[in-house]
Amino acid sequence: QLLLEESGGGLVQPGGSLRLSCAASGAGLDYDLIGWFRQAPGKEREFVAGISGSGASTYYADSVKGRFTISRDNAKNTVYLQMSTLKPEDTAVYYCKPTGVPFPWGQGTQVTVSS
Repeated sequence: QLLLEESGGGLVQPGGSLRLSCAASGAGLDYDLIGWFRQAPGKEREFVAGISGSGASTYYADSVKGRFTISRDNAKNTVYLQMSTLKPEDTAVYYCKPTGVPFPWGQGTQVTVSS
């Protein structure tokens, strides 16, 4: 059974950077698309970025385009989200999961952007 664990969140000042990791265990990340999502307080969960199985195709929400980069290391069964030029509105709990298929949400990792 595939388990995903998000990590790498924390408190960062506006303009700062963080790298989130989504580590798979129990099985490989053999899905067509793995996505990062986020949910801010009082808001609905939203798509942030996605990456294809080979890593050749990536997708971003307009709000993060040019600031966030999604990547994957299939040898390590891990998907990353490099976040730069962070803004207070990026504050949220970040989750990863395969997209387009039933899959439970994990616990996520908290990202707080504040001075």
